Amino acid sequence: MEWGYAIAGLAVGFIVGLTGVGGGSLMTPILLWFGISPATAVGTDLLYAALTKMGGVTVHHRQGHVDWRIAGWLTAGSVPAALLVLAGLSYLHLPEKMLDTLFKLVLGVALLLTAAAILGKPLLLRWLGRAGAASPSFEPRIGLTVATGVVLGVLVTLSSIGAGALGTLALFLLYPALPTSRLVGTEIAHAVPLTLVAGLGHAGLGNVDFPLLLNLLAGSLPGIWLGSKLTRRLAEGWLRPALAVMLAVIGGKLVL
Repeated sequence: MEWGYAIAGLAVGFIVGLTGVGGGSLMTPILLWFGISPATAVGTDLLYAALTKMGGVTVHHRQGHVDWRIAGWLTAGSVPAALLVLAGLSYLHLPEKMLDTLFKLVLGVALLLTAAAILGKPLLLRWLGRAGAASPSFEPRIGLTVATGVVLGVLVTLSSIGAGALGTLALFLLYPALPTSRLVGTEIAHAVPLTLVAGLGHAGLGNVDFPLLLNLLAGSLPGIWLGSKLTRRLAEGWLRPALAVMLAVIGGKLVL
């Protein structure tokens, strides 16, 4: 089974490197398929996401693709929201069955939203005419950005999903004048502290399987490297839409 987890990590890492689709939207459903409890799947995937995204932040920062002001505004909303959710889970001491039901419901909703974001982003790009490079100037929307962080903090803490596709799409709508590469880098920079805080909080609640985490990392890190070296034409042609449909089907089953 350890090899199964490593192979799953390799497959997810490869798809993430090839398409840019968030690992949480793929990894958490796979862990549920392996029979991992929803709480453990979410907690373990949060730390997995934090560790795998750390290297990406360094790369994006060196390339000038991170707007640290926007990342800071998002973090000002998301991290306190994550801490409040974790405090609530710790205080309520929900029965395991009820907790699993809650995580499955939020996970299903997050998967449906992620699928919509994957399919809708190209349409929004064409609608707003952002196929070319845009001006880096923008009007700061601090209040809306912090509020967006709050929503992402709650969603990510309860599902491990949303910091990637949903966060980038939200920033895209808030700051349409910023280049897409800068929005992606900014959201990755925001996702690291959010997933790290949420993951450590889940670890404190006993929702992280560390041997499982190591097996996932052993497979995913080379998978991400391999996927990032290949062309993304295949991904843009049919793989991303296929993934979106798959996530929508899984999300629908979890919700229903």
